[in-house]
Amino acid sequence: MYQNTNTMEKEFQEVAARVSAVSIAGNIILSAIKFMAGVFANSGAMISDAVHSVSDVFSTIVVIIGVRLSGKESDKEHPYGHERLECVAAIILAATLFVTGLAIGYIACGKILARDYAHLTVPGRLALAAAFLSIVSKEAMFWYTKINAERIDSGALMADAWHHRSDSLSSIGALVGIAGARLGFPVLDPIASIVICFFIAKAAYDIFMDAVGKMVDQSCDDRTEEALMGCAMAQEGVLDVDVLHTRMFGNKIYVDIEICADGEKRLREAHEIAERVHNAIEQKFPKVKHIMVHVNPRET
Repeated sequence: MYQNTNTMEKEFQEVAARVSAVSIAGNIILSAIKFMAGVFANSGAMISDAVHSVSDVFSTIVVIIGVRLSGKESDKEHPYGHERLECVAAIILAATLFVTGLAIGYIACGKILARDYAHLTVPGRLALAAAFLSIVSKEAMFWYTKINAERIDSGALMADAWHHRSDSLSSIGALVGIAGARLGFPVLDPIASIVICFFIAKAAYDIFMDAVGKMVDQSCDDRTEEALMGCAMAQEGVLDVDVLHTRMFGNKIYVDIEICADGEKRLREAHEIAERVHNAIEQKFPKVKHIMVHVNPRET
């Protein structure tokens, strides 16, 4: 069991490191392309989109730190492990996203409220090409990161995946705004930045709420709890499940369960029943890190 846990943890760290490295390299290249395109093609929306991609680089670095810290073994000060540090990384990522979105929205609102639309610069074709490249690239990075996040069940990596998706959606907004500006409506370029701001804020909110849910001892979903009860009931000597409490600890599950057994059995026999339940649940549910089994007697 311990060997299997160590193997899973090793895979977790390797996958997270590989995906994060790809994200950093891709975002650095894409940010540079979009920023240059925004400058040379006179597009505020594309420059805003480039800033969004730069924030992705910082976010991925936060994810790497969070994943590494969460993988540390239990110690005297943290006997239950460090999994919640991954949630802390996700919250920092959400805050970074939110601040980035506000900054982009603030600059865009200033241009719109100035009402000097006649003097707004019309973006060039290069900005259109950069927006299209960004949409394709970020969508590919979203799916690559999401698939691997689901594979190792990493909340921080999943948050990074949705960061890529928000960047892809913001690039769609930039594409529409740039195209509209080139068709004779230059105000659509800063309006596109406002749209980007909302997409970023929505992604930040979703990431934040998911991380908070994992930090406040939220219970598992109903399907998982039903499967846990079924596993316990399937063990020899278990007559019923009186109480089942679960809580999420980062991406791990902690279980407290009270089973009912024949009250006439000796202490050693009752202990063996509890051990069977404990071992069966740990073997069938890899996400369960800790389980406490209490045996209640039933008079027959």
